[in-house]
Amino acid sequence: MDVPVEAYLRRIGAARPERPDLAALRDLHLRHLRAVPFENLSIHLGEDVVLEEKALLDKIVGAGRGGFCYELNSTFAVLLRELGFTTTLLQARVVGKDGRLGIPYDHMAVLVETAEEGRWLVDVGFGDHSHLPLALDERGDQLDPAGTFRLVETEDGDLDVLQDGEPRYRLELRPRVLADFTAGVWYHRTSPDSHFTRSLICSRLTEEGRITLSGHKVVTTVHGGERTERLLDGEGEVRAAYRDLFGIELAELPAVPPSRERGAAGAGSDVGPGSGSGSGSGSGPASAVDGSDPSA
Repeated sequence: MDVPVEAYLRRIGAARPERPDLAALRDLHLRHLRAVPFENLSIHLGEDVVLEEKALLDKIVGAGRGGFCYELNSTFAVLLRELGFTTTLLQARVVGKDGRLGIPYDHMAVLVETAEEGRWLVDVGFGDHSHLPLALDERGDQLDPAGTFRLVETEDGDLDVLQDGEPRYRLELRPRVLADFTAGVWYHRTSPDSHFTRSLICSRLTEEGRITLSGHKVVTTVHGGERTERLLDGEGEVRAAYRDLFGIELAELPAVPPSRERGAAGAGSDVGPGSGSGSGSGSGPASAVDGSDPSA
């Protein structure tokens, strides 16, 4: 398969790095978060989510769309691989508000190895999470623009990923392949217990903070906590918001779940800390962006 590396780099506004080192990885990671939105529109447009590299690249690079964890992290891993990084897909289970773990393959993250600078946890598909890669073998605090992160070993050899002292997901270090996540995608596309079927979200990081479109509401946050909300008036404004804020051109608008109907406050309407794939355990896409609770 021919990977559209140059088109992908243009998509995220990046130049081809001279070498696959940590500086390049950090730059690509941040640019991806700012350019490619975390969104679950396919679920509400009746589109299938096909776990094949070409189909995912066609969507994110060719069609200028975003996606949720399985789509964003797998395609980013393809780009990194083509640029000379060593990448491995990992599965994780999101920690819900009640402390329970979500389903197996609830979330996808990526292990990236550089030639001289060790192993890094890369995640561009978890809502308001780390802006930069995390050192996988570091057990102390890791400072990031999104907060203080720590990787804590469990009795079973997994890693709990903490953000500002709160567990976000449990990461298993066994290597996985893309097809392993099929059941997780099916669950999140179809289950009434999944936050992805119960909420509509489109969100991306900005230089100032984050911008999120949930149903007919635009939420803007800036670093430091200032938050503004604006209700859009009609389908025309919603289409324009998808186009102007996220670069997404839609032939039709996604159906808005009942809890996201215009005017509804809806808890967890943005994408904020602790966003992951989300399962019935309480973390989901429509809950993570601006301090609500996030998703894959």
